[in-house]
Amino acid sequence: MKHWIEAARLRTLPLSVSGILVGSVYALNNPTSTVYTPTEVFNWEILALALLTTIGFQVLSNFANDYGDGVKGTDNEDRVGPERAIQSGVITPQAMKKAMIITGLLTFLCAVLLIYVSFHDEYLWYSLFFLLLGIAAIAAAVKYTVGKSAYGYRGLGDVFVFVFFGLVSTLGVNFLYSKEFSWQLVLPACAIGMLSVGVLNLNNMRDELSDRKSGKNTLVVLIGGQKAKIYHYFLVGGAMLLVLLFAFNYNGYGFRIDQYAFLVAYFPLLSHLRTVYRCEDNRRLDPQLKKLAISTFLLSLILAMVLIF
Repeated sequence: MKHWIEAARLRTLPLSVSGILVGSVYALNNPTSTVYTPTEVFNWEILALALLTTIGFQVLSNFANDYGDGVKGTDNEDRVGPERAIQSGVITPQAMKKAMIITGLLTFLCAVLLIYVSFHDEYLWYSLFFLLLGIAAIAAAVKYTVGKSAYGYRGLGDVFVFVFFGLVSTLGVNFLYSKEFSWQLVLPACAIGMLSVGVLNLNNMRDELSDRKSGKNTLVVLIGGQKAKIYHYFLVGGAMLLVLLFAFNYNGYGFRIDQYAFLVAYFPLLSHLRTVYRCEDNRRLDPQLKKLAISTFLLSLILAMVLIF
Protein backbone atom coordinates (compact mmCIF):
# COMPACT_ATOMS: atom_id res chain seq x y z
CA MET A 1 0.00 0.00 0.00
CA LYS A 2 2.87 2.35 0.78
CA HIS A 3 4.32 1.90 -2.71
CA TRP A 4 0.95 2.48 -4.38
CA ILE A 5 0.46 5.69 -2.40
CA GLU A 6 3.89 6.85 -3.50
CA ALA A 7 3.09 5.95 -7.12
CA ALA A 8 -0.13 7.99 -6.89
CA ARG A 9 2.03 11.02 -6.01
CA LEU A 10 -0.29 12.63 -3.48
CA ARG A 11 1.65 15.89 -3.61
CA THR A 12 0.16 16.54 -7.07
CA LEU A 13 -3.47 16.22 -5.91
CA PRO A 14 -3.90 19.74 -4.41
CA LEU A 15 -2.80 21.21 -7.73
CA SER A 16 -5.34 19.12 -9.65
CA VAL A 17 -8.32 20.35 -7.60
CA SER A 18 -7.43 24.06 -7.85
CA GLY A 19 -9.59 24.65 -10.91
CA ILE A 20 -12.49 22.74 -9.38
CA LEU A 21 -12.44 25.00 -6.31
CA VAL A 22 -12.46 28.25 -8.27
CA GLY A 23 -15.00 27.10 -10.88
CA SER A 24 -17.37 25.75 -8.21
CA VAL A 25 -17.27 28.79 -5.95
CA TYR A 26 -17.66 31.11 -8.92
CA ALA A 27 -20.93 29.33 -9.69
CA LEU A 28 -22.04 30.04 -6.13
CA ASN A 29 -21.45 33.76 -6.54
CA ASN A 30 -21.49 34.63 -10.23
CA PRO A 31 -22.45 38.31 -10.68
CA THR A 32 -22.99 37.94 -14.44
CA SER A 33 -25.30 34.90 -14.43
CA THR A 34 -28.50 35.39 -16.43
CA VAL A 35 -29.93 31.91 -15.90
CA TYR A 36 -29.97 31.01 -12.20
CA THR A 37 -29.55 32.59 -8.82
CA PRO A 38 -26.54 31.29 -6.81
CA THR A 39 -28.73 29.16 -4.53
CA GLU A 40 -30.26 27.44 -7.55
CA VAL A 41 -26.86 26.75 -9.09
CA PHE A 42 -24.66 25.27 -6.39
CA ASN A 43 -24.88 21.53 -5.73
CA TRP A 44 -22.73 19.66 -3.21
CA GLU A 45 -23.12 16.42 -5.17
CA ILE A 46 -21.59 18.06 -8.24
CA LEU A 47 -18.70 19.36 -6.14
CA ALA A 48 -18.00 15.95 -4.55
CA LEU A 49 -18.18 14.05 -7.85
CA ALA A 50 -16.10 16.68 -9.65
CA LEU A 51 -13.38 16.37 -7.01
CA LEU A 52 -13.44 12.56 -7.19
CA THR A 53 -13.29 12.64 -11.00
CA THR A 54 -10.40 15.09 -11.05
CA ILE A 55 -8.44 13.19 -8.42
CA GLY A 56 -9.03 9.94 -10.32
CA PHE A 57 -7.85 11.62 -13.51
CA GLN A 58 -4.69 12.86 -11.77
CA VAL A 59 -3.89 9.48 -10.20
CA LEU A 60 -4.43 7.77 -13.55
CA SER A 61 -2.07 10.27 -15.16
CA ASN A 62 0.56 9.58 -12.50
CA PHE A 63 0.22 5.80 -12.87
CA ALA A 64 0.43 6.08 -16.66
CA ASN A 65 3.47 8.35 -16.42
CA ASP A 66 5.21 5.86 -14.14
CA TYR A 67 4.31 3.00 -16.48
CA GLY A 68 5.19 4.74 -19.75
CA ASP A 69 8.54 6.13 -18.63
CA GLY A 70 9.31 2.89 -16.78
CA VAL A 71 8.85 0.48 -19.67
CA LYS A 72 10.61 2.85 -22.09
CA GLY A 73 13.61 3.10 -19.79
CA THR A 74 13.28 6.87 -19.46
CA ASP A 75 13.30 6.51 -15.69
CA ASN A 76 16.88 5.39 -15.10
CA GLU A 77 19.88 6.13 -12.92
CA ASP A 78 20.32 9.51 -14.63
CA ARG A 79 16.96 10.76 -13.34
CA VAL A 80 17.24 13.36 -10.57
CA GLY A 81 13.82 13.24 -8.88
CA PRO A 82 12.33 10.63 -6.55
CA GLU A 83 12.68 7.07 -7.79
CA ARG A 84 9.54 5.82 -9.52
CA ALA A 85 7.71 2.59 -8.66
CA ILE A 86 8.52 0.62 -11.82
CA GLN A 87 12.03 2.06 -11.96
CA SER A 88 12.77 0.79 -8.44
CA GLY A 89 11.05 -2.56 -9.04
CA VAL A 90 8.60 -2.30 -6.11
CA ILE A 91 5.68 -2.49 -8.59
CA THR A 92 5.77 -4.57 -11.76
CA PRO A 93 4.68 -3.15 -15.13
CA GLN A 94 1.87 -5.73 -15.25
CA ALA A 95 0.53 -4.63 -11.85
CA MET A 96 0.75 -0.98 -12.83
CA LYS A 97 -1.12 -1.67 -16.07
CA LYS A 98 -3.95 -3.33 -14.10
CA ALA A 99 -4.01 -0.36 -11.72
CA MET A 100 -4.34 1.98 -14.70
CA ILE A 101 -7.32 0.02 -16.03
CA ILE A 102 -9.06 -0.04 -12.64
CA THR A 103 -8.39 3.66 -12.02
CA GLY A 104 -9.56 4.55 -15.52
CA LEU A 105 -12.83 2.64 -15.08
CA LEU A 106 -13.52 4.16 -11.65
CA THR A 107 -12.76 7.65 -12.97
CA PHE A 108 -15.07 7.09 -15.95
CA LEU A 109 -17.83 5.92 -13.58
CA CYS A 110 -17.41 9.07 -11.48
CA ALA A 111 -17.56 11.17 -14.66
CA VAL A 112 -20.80 9.49 -15.78
CA LEU A 113 -22.38 10.06 -12.35
CA LEU A 114 -21.20 13.67 -12.42
CA ILE A 115 -22.79 14.24 -15.83
CA TYR A 116 -26.06 12.62 -14.73
CA VAL A 117 -26.28 14.63 -11.50
CA SER A 118 -25.56 17.82 -13.45
CA PHE A 119 -27.96 17.37 -16.36
CA HIS A 120 -30.33 14.51 -15.39
CA ASP A 121 -32.64 13.79 -18.34
CA GLU A 122 -32.26 17.28 -19.79
CA TYR A 123 -29.57 18.83 -22.00
CA LEU A 124 -28.80 15.66 -23.97
CA TRP A 125 -26.22 17.37 -26.17
CA TYR A 126 -24.42 18.77 -23.14
CA SER A 127 -24.33 15.29 -21.62
CA LEU A 128 -22.87 13.79 -24.78
CA PHE A 129 -20.28 16.56 -25.05
CA PHE A 130 -19.07 16.11 -21.48
CA LEU A 131 -19.07 12.34 -21.87
CA LEU A 132 -16.76 12.66 -24.90
CA LEU A 133 -14.68 15.18 -22.98
CA GLY A 134 -14.28 12.69 -20.12
CA ILE A 135 -13.20 9.94 -22.51
CA ALA A 136 -10.74 12.34 -24.15
CA ALA A 137 -9.31 13.29 -20.74
CA ILE A 138 -8.75 9.66 -19.77
CA ALA A 139 -7.16 8.90 -23.14
CA ALA A 140 -4.95 11.98 -22.84
CA ALA A 141 -3.81 10.96 -19.35
CA VAL A 142 -2.71 7.57 -20.65
CA LYS A 143 -1.20 8.67 -23.96
CA TYR A 144 1.05 11.26 -22.34
CA THR A 145 3.88 8.73 -21.97
CA VAL A 146 2.33 5.37 -22.98
CA GLY A 147 2.68 3.97 -26.49
CA LYS A 148 4.84 4.76 -29.51
CA SER A 149 2.91 7.96 -30.25
CA ALA A 150 3.09 9.35 -26.70
CA TYR A 151 2.66 13.11 -27.08
CA GLY A 152 4.70 13.84 -23.95
CA TYR A 153 7.71 12.69 -25.96
CA ARG A 154 6.99 15.25 -28.65
CA GLY A 155 6.83 18.42 -26.54
CA LEU A 156 3.02 18.56 -26.37
CA GLY A 157 2.55 17.85 -22.68
CA ASP A 158 2.24 21.56 -21.85
CA VAL A 159 -0.79 21.92 -24.12
CA PHE A 160 -2.52 18.94 -22.48
CA VAL A 161 -1.92 20.26 -18.95
CA PHE A 162 -3.10 23.79 -19.80
CA VAL A 163 -6.30 22.58 -21.46
CA PHE A 164 -7.38 19.92 -18.97
CA PHE A 165 -6.07 21.27 -15.65
CA GLY A 166 -6.86 24.89 -16.47
CA LEU A 167 -9.66 25.43 -18.97
CA VAL A 168 -11.59 22.16 -18.67
CA SER A 169 -11.25 21.93 -14.91
CA THR A 170 -12.33 25.50 -14.13
CA LEU A 171 -14.71 26.36 -16.96
CA GLY A 172 -16.05 22.82 -17.28
CA VAL A 173 -17.11 22.38 -13.67
CA ASN A 174 -18.67 25.84 -13.64
CA PHE A 175 -20.74 24.93 -16.70
CA LEU A 176 -21.96 21.78 -14.94
CA TYR A 177 -23.51 24.02 -12.29
CA SER A 178 -24.70 27.01 -14.29
CA LYS A 179 -25.35 25.57 -17.79
CA GLU A 180 -23.78 28.70 -19.23
CA PHE A 181 -20.33 29.87 -20.25
CA SER A 182 -18.70 32.73 -18.33
CA TRP A 183 -16.12 34.77 -20.19
CA GLN A 184 -15.03 36.41 -16.94
CA LEU A 185 -13.93 33.02 -15.60
CA VAL A 186 -11.52 32.55 -18.52
CA LEU A 187 -8.93 34.71 -16.73
CA PRO A 188 -8.51 32.53 -13.58
CA ALA A 189 -8.94 29.38 -15.69
CA CYS A 190 -5.97 30.40 -17.85
CA ALA A 191 -4.02 31.40 -14.73
CA ILE A 192 -4.50 28.00 -13.09
CA GLY A 193 -3.62 26.31 -16.37
CA MET A 194 -0.41 28.33 -16.69
CA LEU A 195 0.65 27.56 -13.11
CA SER A 196 -0.06 23.86 -13.70
CA VAL A 197 2.09 24.00 -16.83
CA GLY A 198 4.71 25.70 -14.68
CA VAL A 199 4.88 22.62 -12.45
CA LEU A 200 5.33 20.41 -15.51
CA ASN A 201 7.96 22.77 -16.89
CA LEU A 202 9.90 22.59 -13.61
CA ASN A 203 9.76 18.82 -13.75
CA ASN A 204 11.07 18.85 -17.32
CA MET A 205 13.77 21.38 -16.48
CA ARG A 206 14.97 19.12 -13.69
CA ASP A 207 14.99 16.09 -16.00
CA GLU A 208 16.36 17.81 -19.10
CA LEU A 209 19.65 15.90 -19.26
CA SER A 210 18.15 12.46 -18.61
CA ASP A 211 15.22 13.14 -20.96
CA ARG A 212 17.54 14.28 -23.74
CA LYS A 213 19.69 11.17 -23.28
CA SER A 214 16.69 8.81 -23.37
CA GLY A 215 14.98 10.49 -26.34
CA LYS A 216 12.09 12.08 -24.45
CA ASN A 217 11.67 15.33 -26.36
CA THR A 218 9.85 17.52 -23.87
CA LEU A 219 9.44 21.21 -24.64
CA VAL A 220 12.44 21.92 -22.39
CA VAL A 221 14.58 19.49 -24.41
CA LEU A 222 13.42 21.15 -27.63
CA ILE A 223 14.09 24.76 -26.59
CA GLY A 224 16.88 24.28 -24.03
CA GLY A 225 17.14 24.93 -20.31
CA GLN A 226 17.85 28.68 -20.48
CA LYS A 227 14.87 29.44 -22.71
CA ALA A 228 12.78 27.16 -20.50
CA LYS A 229 13.57 29.50 -17.59
CA ILE A 230 12.26 32.48 -19.54
CA TYR A 231 9.19 30.43 -20.45
CA HIS A 232 8.75 29.66 -16.74
CA TYR A 233 8.84 33.35 -15.79
CA PHE A 234 6.15 33.95 -18.43
CA LEU A 235 3.94 31.15 -17.06
CA VAL A 236 4.07 32.14 -13.39
CA GLY A 237 4.23 35.90 -13.90
CA GLY A 238 1.48 35.81 -16.52
CA ALA A 239 -0.76 33.78 -14.23
CA MET A 240 -0.30 36.31 -11.41
CA LEU A 241 -1.23 39.14 -13.79
CA LEU A 242 -4.36 37.34 -15.03
CA VAL A 243 -5.65 36.80 -11.48
CA LEU A 244 -5.11 40.50 -10.74
CA LEU A 245 -7.11 41.43 -13.86
CA PHE A 246 -9.87 39.05 -12.80
CA ALA A 247 -10.08 40.61 -9.32
CA PHE A 248 -10.13 44.11 -10.80
CA ASN A 249 -12.97 43.28 -13.19
CA TYR A 250 -15.00 41.06 -10.86
CA ASN A 251 -16.29 43.55 -8.33
CA GLY A 252 -18.57 46.17 -9.80
CA TYR A 253 -18.48 48.29 -6.65
CA GLY A 254 -15.00 49.66 -7.20
CA PHE A 255 -11.83 48.96 -5.26
CA ARG A 256 -12.12 46.82 -2.12
CA ILE A 257 -9.01 45.73 -0.28
CA ASP A 258 -10.52 42.40 0.81
CA GLN A 259 -10.98 41.26 -2.78
CA TYR A 260 -7.18 41.21 -3.10
CA ALA A 261 -6.56 38.90 -0.13
CA PHE A 262 -5.18 36.31 -2.59
CA LEU A 263 -2.07 38.48 -2.92
CA VAL A 264 -0.81 36.64 0.15
CA ALA A 265 -0.12 33.68 -2.18
CA TYR A 266 2.06 35.90 -4.37
CA PHE A 267 4.83 35.97 -1.77
CA PRO A 268 5.75 32.26 -2.13
CA LEU A 269 5.31 32.58 -5.91
CA LEU A 270 7.75 35.50 -6.07
CA SER A 271 10.15 33.64 -3.78
CA HIS A 272 9.88 30.67 -6.13
CA LEU A 273 10.71 32.80 -9.17
CA ARG A 274 13.74 34.23 -7.38
CA THR A 275 14.97 30.72 -6.57
CA VAL A 276 14.55 29.61 -10.19
CA TYR A 277 16.39 32.73 -11.39
CA ARG A 278 19.34 32.13 -9.06
CA CYS A 279 19.54 28.39 -9.69
CA GLU A 280 22.49 27.56 -11.95
CA ASP A 281 21.84 23.81 -12.05
CA ASN A 282 18.26 22.95 -13.04
CA ARG A 283 18.64 19.50 -11.51
CA ARG A 284 18.37 21.18 -8.10
CA LEU A 285 14.86 22.48 -8.82
CA ASP A 286 13.06 19.37 -7.52
CA PRO A 287 11.96 20.96 -4.18
CA GLN A 288 10.37 23.81 -6.14
CA LEU A 289 7.80 21.46 -7.72
CA LYS A 290 6.06 20.98 -4.39
CA LYS A 291 6.39 24.67 -3.53
CA LEU A 292 4.78 25.80 -6.79
CA ALA A 293 2.00 23.18 -6.57
CA ILE A 294 1.10 24.19 -3.00
CA SER A 295 1.33 27.90 -3.86
CA THR A 296 -1.10 27.35 -6.74
CA PHE A 297 -3.52 25.55 -4.45
CA LEU A 298 -3.17 28.31 -1.83
CA LEU A 299 -3.87 30.97 -4.45
CA SER A 300 -6.96 29.08 -5.66
CA LEU A 301 -8.20 28.49 -2.11
CA ILE A 302 -7.89 32.14 -1.06
CA LEU A 303 -9.40 33.30 -4.35
CA ALA A 304 -12.34 30.97 -3.73
CA MET A 305 -12.78 32.42 -0.23
CA VAL A 306 -12.71 35.93 -1.71
CA LEU A 307 -15.44 34.96 -4.17
CA ILE A 308 -17.60 33.64 -1.32
CA PHE A 309 -17.24 36.55 1.07
